[in-house]
Amino acid sequence: MSSNQKHKTVETAPTKKTGSFILENQKSLVFIIGGIVVLVLLYIGYQRFYLAPRAETAADQLFKAEGYATIDSLQQRAIDGDGSYPGFKEIADEYENTKSANIANAYLGGLYLRQGNYQEAISALEKYSNTGSTILDPLVIGMLGDAYSELKDYKKAASYYKKAAEKNSNLFTSPLLLKKLGLVYEAQNDFKQAVDAYKRIQSDYPESQEATAVEGYIARAEAQL
Repeated sequence: MSSNQKHKTVETAPTKKTGSFILENQKSLVFIIGGIVVLVLLYIGYQRFYLAPRAETAADQLFKAEGYATIDSLQQRAIDGDGSYPGFKEIADEYENTKSANIANAYLGGLYLRQGNYQEAISALEKYSNTGSTILDPLVIGMLGDAYSELKDYKKAASYYKKAAEKNSNLFTSPLLLKKLGLVYEAQNDFKQAVDAYKRIQSDYPESQEATAVEGYIARAEAQL
C-alpha cells in the first residue's frame, strides 16, 4: 500500500459499525511504537550515566531488543530474545524495578497488541509505572484502551481513553486518544458523548492531524442523535 493510500485510510471516517480498532487505527500503533523507540534511546542515555551497574546492564540488553522491535519480521525475537540477548519479556522479569524493565513492559504491550494477544498486552501494560513523560505515559494508558476495545469491553476502553486524553495534554497524543474515545462511545451507541469527544479535537487541538478529518466523524455521530 502506498503512503498516499495509508493517509487516505486514516482521513476517511469509518462506517458506524467499526471493525478492528487496531486495523482502523494503524496510524495509532505506528505512533505508539515510534514514540517508545525515541524515548527508549533517551532512557538508555540516562541509565548509562546515572544508574547502578545492574540497571546499566539492563539498558544495554534493552537496546538490542529495541532493534528487533523496529523490524516486523523479528518482533518475536524482541519479545523472547535471540539466544544471545534477552527479549523484553526476560528483561521485564529479570530487572524488575529498574527503568529498563518499565520500558520493556511498555514495549511488550505494544508488540502484543500488534500480534492480537490482547490479554497479554493488558498484563504487560498494567505493570508499567508512570515516568513523567508527556508522550509515553498517555500512550501506554491509551494502549490499554486499545486492548479493551479489541476485547469489545468498550466501557473499560472508554475509561482508559478518557484518562489518557486528559493526561499530559499535548498536540500529539490527546487528539489521537479523543478520536478513539469517540469511536468507543459510538460502539456503545452513546452518540452525544461521541460528538463531545470529536468536538474537543476541533476546539482544543485544531492544528492536529485528527482535526483535519473530524468533521466526518461529528456528522456521522450527530446523525444518530
